Amino acid sequence: MVVVGQETPLIAGDGGLDDHECWWRGERVGGGKDECHCSFFEIALLADDGTDKRVVIFEKGICLGRPSRLHDELSAQFPVLTRLAHGGQGRVVAFRRQQSEVLTQPNHHVLAPTFNMSLALDALILATSWTHVLLAPYTKVEESFNLHAAHDVLMYGVSPSSLLNYDHFVFAGAVPRTFIGSVFLAWISKPAIYLASSLGLVPSKFELQIIVRLVLASINAIGICFIRHAVSRRFGRPTGLYYTLITCSQFHVPFWMGRTLPNMFALFPVNLSAYLLIDRAPNTLRPSQRSVVVSIALLVFSAVVFRAEVAALAGALVLQSIYSGHITFWRAFAVGAVSSLASIALTVSVDSYFWSQPYLWPEWHSIYFNVVEGKSADWGVSPAHAYLTSHLPKLLLSALPLSPFAIISSSPKRLLSLVFPSAVLVGAMSAIGHKEWRFVVYIVPMWNVIAARGMSAMVSQRKSSLIGRTLFLGACGALLANLSATILLTAAGMRNYPGGEAMAILNSRAGGNGLVNAHICNLALQSGASLFTHVHAPPFLTLPLNASEVEWVYDKTDNPTSFAEYTHIVAESSAPPAAGSGAFGFMSRKKDAGWAELGAVSAFERWALNLGLLRQEGVGMLERAEGVVHLEEKPRLWVLEKTTK
Repeated sequence: MVVVGQETPLIAGDGGLDDHECWWRGERVGGGKDECHCSFFEIALLADDGTDKRVVIFEKGICLGRPSRLHDELSAQFPVLTRLAHGGQGRVVAFRRQQSEVLTQPNHHVLAPTFNMSLALDALILATSWTHVLLAPYTKVEESFNLHAAHDVLMYGVSPSSLLNYDHFVFAGAVPRTFIGSVFLAWISKPAIYLASSLGLVPSKFELQIIVRLVLASINAIGICFIRHAVSRRFGRPTGLYYTLITCSQFHVPFWMGRTLPNMFALFPVNLSAYLLIDRAPNTLRPSQRSVVVSIALLVFSAVVFRAEVAALAGALVLQSIYSGHITFWRAFAVGAVSSLASIALTVSVDSYFWSQPYLWPEWHSIYFNVVEGKSADWGVSPAHAYLTSHLPKLLLSALPLSPFAIISSSPKRLLSLVFPSAVLVGAMSAIGHKEWRFVVYIVPMWNVIAARGMSAMVSQRKSSLIGRTLFLGACGALLANLSATILLTAAGMRNYPGGEAMAILNSRAGGNGLVNAHICNLALQSGASLFTHVHAPPFLTLPLNASEVEWVYDKTDNPTSFAEYTHIVAESSAPPAAGSGAFGFMSRKKDAGWAELGAVSAFERWALNLGLLRQEGVGMLERAEGVVHLEEKPRLWVLEKTTK
């Protein structure tokens, strides 16, 4: 390994053009002849056979030729060059327009800063995912099955006798879902739970929900870190840096990667598949057949077990690999068949046990319900262009306009392998009437690679030109736009879980007068009132949780015939409901003397602009900045306590 001096751009190799790397200020910034695109590469040359006879000349990343006679050719073309030479592992020859500097060695001068930077970027990805979990710890109804399944596995175990206590037998949902992800998440969370408990960080059952979500966020963050490492290896460290900044400044993936949607369980194997396809030497034209085989198997597993739409990615990868000669048709067929049968056997055996139904394949039920019977349309139908005009711009933010700049990078054709599967998935999902962003969320990490290449091309232009400075400012502006949108969306998301906040009020203020029998309305159940928020009622883990000495009952009955037996109500009105008024709580606003309000919860309504504040006199600049864009809330839930018996 050759270490470069402070100001010497260098292409270093062990005697072969196919195994060289580009270094700048002691850090690797690229590799392969197509990777030397950074603006600081004035002129660099590599003696690719350990002699001075065969030299590859680069100027600003463009290969200018391989002169056979070093001195004559270079002197004629670049008369001001000064030669630097360094002997060691291989023979390295570099040229600059300026005066020469001494090259230094040993390896650790490079490895230490490289390792530290890589570790810092991985830590940033992990910290971003954790931050979103801690800022918005509650969950929505679409996350409830996997969250409650993890709760039941933790609390009751998986023995046949314990299954009778599981929540899914009471609230099954429209179609059955797999337990594979939930069981794995619960088991892998146990060490973290016991560690947190030993440190006194688990005062109530609700903290278990946060730990479970942090573990899931960590798993998906690791998947993104894998992709970042692959990007750094194949496209250079600067591109890996830009990939991290783009990913962490976006909203949807960091915010949702710690949420127990089936899509987030599928995200890790999909990202691992992308990592295997990207991770190769920069000058390697194709992935290894082993990487292609494992990638296909991972996508098939995700499609069979977690989310059927991943099959579009798997199909696109198979077609692309066969067309490119990365794998034969019969090898792809064998891999797909074996991985499909193995995945079906796994999900049928696991889910038949947990659902107490023989030969149950949950994802097939989902396909039949949503696609064959067309029941997904009951949740709304969007136009065919919705993904292109609405969902993808929200998912990608500035990564979408950054992507076209990748075509001015040194090797735009190398990105086609990322574009094709993404296009196939979006096209396939556009043919289905019901559309949601989470059906195509898997393309975001892959598309961010393209955006990072585009940003790298923008930043690497000469700053001495107007175009170069404009592109540099545009790249910086794209990150600022991402951050601004993410701050607004995160602030709204934090205020969008009234059910969880209502449960916090109920748990903290009720229970002073003996038995608590609380009814939880439908809106609260949909917006944060998970089983983990039943902090005063069993079941409990054998942990030092602060269980109440008062008996608590949390009732989720839909449309009860009478509310007379309840001591507390989480309702959608400030007035108590009448018997049979319905689960949605459309009730009279008239106050009932027998009930007192313990608290009210407001939730996000919309963002509003107050441009008049800019013209108002006597208002400071800080107050104007804070008041121009403000979050408007609307009362959503009330926590009521019965005052008469």
